Amino acid sequence: MTQAFEERTRRCQQRLRAVEADAVVLFPSTNLFYLSGFREDPGERHLLLFVPATGDPAFVVPEMYDEQVAEASWVDDVRTWSDGDDPRELVREAATDLAVADGRLLLDDRMWALFTQDLRSALPDAEFGLASEVLAPLRARKDDAEIDALREAGRVADEVCVAVRELGEEAVGTTEAELAREIESRLADAGGEDPAFETIVGSGPNGAKPHHGHGDREIGYGDPVVLDFGAFVDGYPGDQTRTVVFAGSPPEEFDRVHRAVLEAQRAGVEAAGPGVPAEAVDRAAREVVESYGYGDRFVHRTGHGVGLDVHEEPYVVEGNETELEPGMVFSVEPGVYLPGEFGVRIEDLVVVTEDGCERLNDSPRTWQPL
Repeated sequence: MTQAFEERTRRCQQRLRAVEADAVVLFPSTNLFYLSGFREDPGERHLLLFVPATGDPAFVVPEMYDEQVAEASWVDDVRTWSDGDDPRELVREAATDLAVADGRLLLDDRMWALFTQDLRSALPDAEFGLASEVLAPLRARKDDAEIDALREAGRVADEVCVAVRELGEEAVGTTEAELAREIESRLADAGGEDPAFETIVGSGPNGAKPHHGHGDREIGYGDPVVLDFGAFVDGYPGDQTRTVVFAGSPPEEFDRVHRAVLEAQRAGVEAAGPGVPAEAVDRAAREVVESYGYGDRFVHRTGHGVGLDVHEEPYVVEGNETELEPGMVFSVEPGVYLPGEFGVRIEDLVVVTEDGCERLNDSPRTWQPL
């Protein structure tokens, strides 16, 4: 895997030269892991990776991280500073040695203001931009190892989705929070790591809130329930949504709404393929929802890219003319939300292939109990 991280870095450097930028500067984030292989949560100490357009990258890290970085990363140049030192001096020295102190530096999009301000202070002659200019296109197209991890995360989500739906009438009377805990326990048992995001269990009128999460409402007979969940596998997340009725008869309009969303989701998946603009997938799904008369209740984009981050490029939304390429992975998740009544969302992840796309989820999309 070390070779893969170095290869990604070299491709990043090619893009830096193409856009006439001198370096990217990263802090603990998925971007830093993507290029270096070192994974860490952000903290209050300066931990930075400089990747120049030519030559080898260099870490600037707290002394306590010296051994960890050396073991996890292929990067040989690891410069350390001690508590009590001014890390800006080491930042200035590293940037000078790499010949980028007065260049155009692209900073990690999620870098904390503390560190961006210190970089501006340490490198007053530099010009600053965002690392996504070069990294977003690279990360959008997944390699085989990434797709394998995402495919396994899809399998985990499928397995748990089927098992949870088989609860049937047993789920009636449980709270959303209790069912969310059950889902997360089953995700771990199926081989998932941490939950990829806050598990959504939106029952009845709570399902009409796209990012409801879960609360203390009890699931009742005939309640439509939006289930949106996934778990990380090798650092890559699953993300699947189904809308189900565990027992009883749903509201009169529910079946029609569910049919509209199911057809829209199918249309979006069928529209995806190499060379297709991302917005065309959104349009295909949205046209179906509009034909059923629910266009104004489809209140979010059709999908988002999925990789090391649950939300990343490419975004499947009107106005995004980016042409899809083999290896791109994203969600197709149209939804209709009727405030005070219920919501319906159906979501699968897909990967673009040479001649179309492959679904990474395949659990039943019907609403009836299994």
